[in-house]
Amino acid sequence: MATELQGTTRSITMSKIGFIGLGIMGRPMAGHLLDAGHELTTVKRGTLAAALAEKGMQELDSPDAVAQVSDVIITMVPDTPDVAEVLFGEQGVVHGLKPGTLVIDMSSIAPLATQEFARRIHEAGGEYVDAPVSGGEGGAINAALTIMVGATQEGFERALPLLEIMGKTITRIGGHGAGQTCKVANQIVVALTIEAVSEGLLFASKAGADVSKVREALLGGLAQSKILDVHGQRMIDRTFDPGFRIRLHQKDLNLALEGARGLNLALPGTANAAQLFQSCAALGGSEWDHAGIVRALEALASHDIGQ
Repeated sequence: MATELQGTTRSITMSKIGFIGLGIMGRPMAGHLLDAGHELTTVKRGTLAAALAEKGMQELDSPDAVAQVSDVIITMVPDTPDVAEVLFGEQGVVHGLKPGTLVIDMSSIAPLATQEFARRIHEAGGEYVDAPVSGGEGGAINAALTIMVGATQEGFERALPLLEIMGKTITRIGGHGAGQTCKVANQIVVALTIEAVSEGLLFASKAGADVSKVREALLGGLAQSKILDVHGQRMIDRTFDPGFRIRLHQKDLNLALEGARGLNLALPGTANAAQLFQSCAALGGSEWDHAGIVRALEALASHDIGQ
């Protein structure tokens, strides 16, 4: 089931939401929920962003304290162990979970671990939804994220009004873990496409062509893509502030390769992209935007785009 929003608005019941994970994407996502009239509480971590504080976001000391005052919990943290700690740690959400609480994990984590998390939340009396996102910082800011959902039909229907506030295309892929499986597939496609754009622009630059004109021409043909549009321009402009960090894309490709081993499946392109990201890390670029993969290829060519 996919929902494409085109200016329509559902009737939404205001909720008390615990939102844990206010990073590059989590901040604007939480902001949209506040703008829609929901009450949000988070775990205190340093100084709360002024924009969220001004909109009324509250802070408590621990995830279990947040759960005690929330009807919905949303997590948006970097990796599988982070979700496990937030949900099931010594002061985790599960210790303050009220019966019937909806737990929506929007992080990008391991599908098998997600199934186990769903089982444990269900046993504690809650409803679990995995809802990883694609669209990057721009998609989060513009409430235009693509959201891939793994849930029961009931869980999906409960989560949908909230997901629609943050995203444009929301698709229930299947049961628990299916959203995360879809996100791993998404990250494979994104990584290989960024690599392809990098190689194409690097070839054009080394051959003496104007890469800005090459990108413009390619956008009008079969090679056009959002990645060529957005990340191709990043490569030309040399703007590698994240965005989406290389170290996080490395984590996602590791999930893909671990899953492939379990499925007895070869993913040679994914393995190559993972090695190029590792080359970026070796160059000190773990915190670069993932468009920075071009820098690994440039190092191999002893040539930078735009030279």
